[in-house]
Amino acid sequence: MHVFVTGATGWIGSAAVDELLAAGHEVTGLARSDASAAALLAKGAGVRRGDLDDLASIRAGAEAAEAVIHLANKHDWSNPAASSAAERAAVQTIGDALAGTNRPFLLASGVAALTQGRPATEDDSSPFHGPDSPRGGSENLALEFVDHGAHTVSLRFAPTVHGAGDHGFIAVIAAVARDKGVSGYPGEGTNQWAAVHRSDAARLVTLGLEKAPAGARLHAVAEDGIPTRAIAEAIGRALSLPVTSISPDDVQGHFGWIGTFFAMDLAATSTMTRELLGWAPAGPTLIEDLDAGAYSARTPMAE
Repeated sequence: MHVFVTGATGWIGSAAVDELLAAGHEVTGLARSDASAAALLAKGAGVRRGDLDDLASIRAGAEAAEAVIHLANKHDWSNPAASSAAERAAVQTIGDALAGTNRPFLLASGVAALTQGRPATEDDSSPFHGPDSPRGGSENLALEFVDHGAHTVSLRFAPTVHGAGDHGFIAVIAAVARDKGVSGYPGEGTNQWAAVHRSDAARLVTLGLEKAPAGARLHAVAEDGIPTRAIAEAIGRALSLPVTSISPDDVQGHFGWIGTFFAMDLAATSTMTRELLGWAPAGPTLIEDLDAGAYSARTPMAE
């Protein structure tokens, strides 16, 4: 199958492209830089130049492919409204291009804020609708295209897709610990985060493309919920730092923007996804990655 991938050289996307190619699919990746284009070509993938704001290029890529996997996101935490607007515009463009074709349209989403007081499941619909909601309500917008002849599948990733080289949330939390000289956790540290290793997330993308029915919500979750205190303790061990509770009133001041997420309960299950796709996560756990030193070095995003 010829697959057009946005975010093809990102943290999840680069691993997903490897899996897709290994499974025999033809891949064309959206590349905004010469370096990204070269990385794709070196793997044997095709290149379409453009970025998340280049809707003409995104539409052309979608129209030329047999399936689209949308993994790109600006992740500009200083301007979330701009990130959400770009995400919604890209999803609208892809959906319009695929309407009436029954071609697969997989998009990245997340498990955050789906439920309160219990782990989220695949049966839980997203509460986010409309352009002013988180991620521009992109999951619900994309799923609306099922009724218009697109084979939409939502890929809900755990809040941490971890592994050596990750520049995401855990890397930022580790950087805060390094800079503050203490590894903190919010309150009693009993709120939990779901997690998945990057290799397992990448395999799920390919399985979702090949097996998931239209309208499916897949959970890329290997560990249902790890207490934030356990995460902080592992970071403390890795960085040889003391571990302490941060008062809920001080979480934002201590952690900065990441504190909003680190204080949330982001647990989720993936029982339905595993049964549907035969997906069996096999990568290291988050604590194993932390103990192995995967987050001990500074990363560009963490600076």
